[in-house]
Amino acid sequence: MTGISGRPLLAVAMALALAACQTAGGAVAPTPTPVVSQAASPPQVKAVAYTETAPASAASYSEYVLDMATGSELYAHDADKTRYPASLTKMMTLYLLFDEVGSGRYSLSSPLTVSARAASQPPAKLGLKPGSTITVEQAARALAVKSANDVAVAIAENISGSEDAFAAKMNAQARALGLTRTHFANASGLPDPNHVSTARDMARLGRALKTRFPQYAGFFQAKSFTYNDRTYKTTNNLLGKVPGVDGLKTGHTNAAGYNLVATAHRGGERRLVVVMGSKSEGARDKEVTRLLEASF
Repeated sequence: MTGISGRPLLAVAMALALAACQTAGGAVAPTPTPVVSQAASPPQVKAVAYTETAPASAASYSEYVLDMATGSELYAHDADKTRYPASLTKMMTLYLLFDEVGSGRYSLSSPLTVSARAASQPPAKLGLKPGSTITVEQAARALAVKSANDVAVAIAENISGSEDAFAAKMNAQARALGLTRTHFANASGLPDPNHVSTARDMARLGRALKTRFPQYAGFFQAKSFTYNDRTYKTTNNLLGKVPGVDGLKTGHTNAAGYNLVATAHRGGERRLVVVMGSKSEGARDKEVTRLLEASF
């Protein structure tokens, strides 16, 4: 059974619920707009250039909600607007790392060697030393919990020989997953004018990561990660605070704003919510929570 313009009734109900939440809470959230599917080639995406001091699409959030079981869209606002993904990028880095383990090239205990270039990455980082090693499992947990940039580069260089070669692999996988408005320039999400994506694409990536590699779900549920006797707390503030939330990834740079892809389950149903471009961490978390509550 469908509603307006063939959309599922659940999507219409969610939009009405969101409107009710806005009225009751006094907060004004972006009005949902019809989603127009427009394929964009990689060159067109690369042509969209921004600077770190001029945020892309800073006027409002980009938001997207999908049903994890079916991949169906439940709600969208500016979901195809080009934005900086920041550390949401590391979902693709992890996707490719898990794929390498699945292929047998690596195991969770395989050592990854840290180069001087990887060690020199800016925070957030673990502070790895050139010439040291970190296991695949430690690296994956460091990305999922701490979002460590030095670890992301170490993964890229070990898998592909260089970060540039790994970025090419990321983009090939993005095309395979149908991320039509995404272009990756690095493994970490650090600022680059050609490193862009959308809320819709990040939702597709998040769903692919969790559905293809369910054995690693615990990595994203962890509230902390310990390495070399130092414990790092998760960057996902909703874990343990919002019922049912079980991952997935945060991201932030000055240009990107505050981003979050979050997954949750309640009563046998599963949801994934994306918010990109929030002006603060608190506002981002509040908006993701609101969208989750309206979607169940």
